Amino acid sequence: MVKELSLKADLLVQALPYIQKFNNKTIVIKYGGNAMTTDLLKDAVIRDIVLLSLVGINIVLVHGGGPEITDMLNRVQKESVFVDGLRYTDKETMDIVQMVLCGKVNKNLVSLINSVGGKAIGMSGMDGGMINAVKIRNGDKEYGYVGEIVSIEPKIVNDVIEKGYIPVVSSVAQGIDGSEVYNINADTVASELAVALGAIKLILLTDVKGVMLDPSDEDSLLSHISASDIADLIERKVINGGMLPKIECCLNALNGGVERTHIIDGRIEHSILIELLSDEGIGTMITI
Repeated sequence: MVKELSLKADLLVQALPYIQKFNNKTIVIKYGGNAMTTDLLKDAVIRDIVLLSLVGINIVLVHGGGPEITDMLNRVQKESVFVDGLRYTDKETMDIVQMVLCGKVNKNLVSLINSVGGKAIGMSGMDGGMINAVKIRNGDKEYGYVGEIVSIEPKIVNDVIEKGYIPVVSSVAQGIDGSEVYNINADTVASELAVALGAIKLILLTDVKGVMLDPSDEDSLLSHISASDIADLIERKVINGGMLPKIECCLNALNGGVERTHIIDGRIEHSILIELLSDEGIGTMITI
């Protein structure tokens, strides 16, 4: 028993310098995918976030909700269509996206955080004019009500942080080119918001271990990548498919002044704490 307690104490001591380093600093976490679909993983993520907040780290949680949107579309017998990896969003789909992301998913996350002793406030990119966007233009391709961010006003998020709350941000934006609202990729929102907030870190939770030299071999994980390595890794097809836009979001954040970015496995319980508060870390870290 004493040995076990001593081990727990050692883990807390190991976390101390990281808690000191990140105290009163802002970390943006993008949450979505498989980590949102099981109660066990969801509970671990929420408790990680609340713990970090209680020790003085400013956490901003950005979320998507792809599985929930797909489920709702299936209920109304509407097919999910994707163009270049982005959900084609017609007017009916946009209404569902807004309902699911700004309503069900956002408020459920707020409730979960509050239920384990945290204090959260839910918001969308439309609140306080936080995220402004225009329709994506890409030749003859049509994405519907899918937008690209043109500006972010972080004041409302900073105000919420200063009041001691955890902002929970859904990835929809105010249209400034005639549309009322746009669907935005949640990784992109997290990246741009991290830059606007002057965050020290951006963490993207995903459903793989990170960037791997061989996708079929988890032991080939690259624990650290420099920005200068990325072009070669893309050329060699090490970085491809769904990992490409995540890497682009990390590069955008780094170029905007975020110190470090991370792609970590949201399927692992307490992966956020392992990354932030341990010497070993987890997943792939991307730096300049």
